[in-house]
Amino acid sequence: MLSQQRYNLIQSIINERNTVTVAELAEALETSESTIRRDLTALDELGKIKKFFGGATKIKQNEGFYEETVSAKENLMSVEKTAIARYAATLINDNDFVYIDSGTTTSRLIDFITNDKATYVTNGITHARKLIHKGLNAYIVGGKVKPITEAVIGAEGVSNLQHLNFSKAFMGTNGIDIEAGFTTPDIEEALIKDAALKHSYTAFVLADRTKFKRVFPVTFSKLENCCIITDMLTDSSFYSETIIKEVKK
Repeated sequence: MLSQQRYNLIQSIINERNTVTVAELAEALETSESTIRRDLTALDELGKIKKFFGGATKIKQNEGFYEETVSAKENLMSVEKTAIARYAATLINDNDFVYIDSGTTTSRLIDFITNDKATYVTNGITHARKLIHKGLNAYIVGGKVKPITEAVIGAEGVSNLQHLNFSKAFMGTNGIDIEAGFTTPDIEEALIKDAALKHSYTAFVLADRTKFKRVFPVTFSKLENCCIITDMLTDSSFYSETIIKEVKK
């Protein structure tokens, strides 16, 4: 395979996955890791991708208003989401008043919850169903339902949160960026997230590595307001912005 062909394939894979390792690229292109490292160095120098030790990530871009459906996102980074969710569940203590945001990783969090002495509030339709099926003490935020994310949003939902004071909040996000903060494509969904965070003592954003260096139209929080639980941090500059916990698969 010619160098330019490899460059095109590598950039295509990185743009699709956001972040990849040298080993993953070597397997996908059926070539040596040393060749991949040289290719990544060349692409980095051309400004096409951002190389880091052991892999590469795509250059930050504004993702626009497009948002995938829940079913489309459910199987993306599945192993990583499971590891993040399993760890997050261990942070719930007896008598906690917990907010669980809509999203595929926060939904997976519920699979690992064992604490039946805490109380749970969510704006996720499927999340509420999973909570009650586990016999947990659960409430759902009222308001407009957004079909694509199966989340409750809108002014009524924001109003529902105004008189609640959570000990912990577990949040989802579409993008994480040092300058833009935590972002999402939807204004109404951002307002729900913002309201929940303002009424939470401690907040955790559950996000795999593909969410970093992505920017969507609406910022709902600065990075400093939330701890991040992720599978792998590929850019150490994020450490200076907030508390970050990396969990292993």
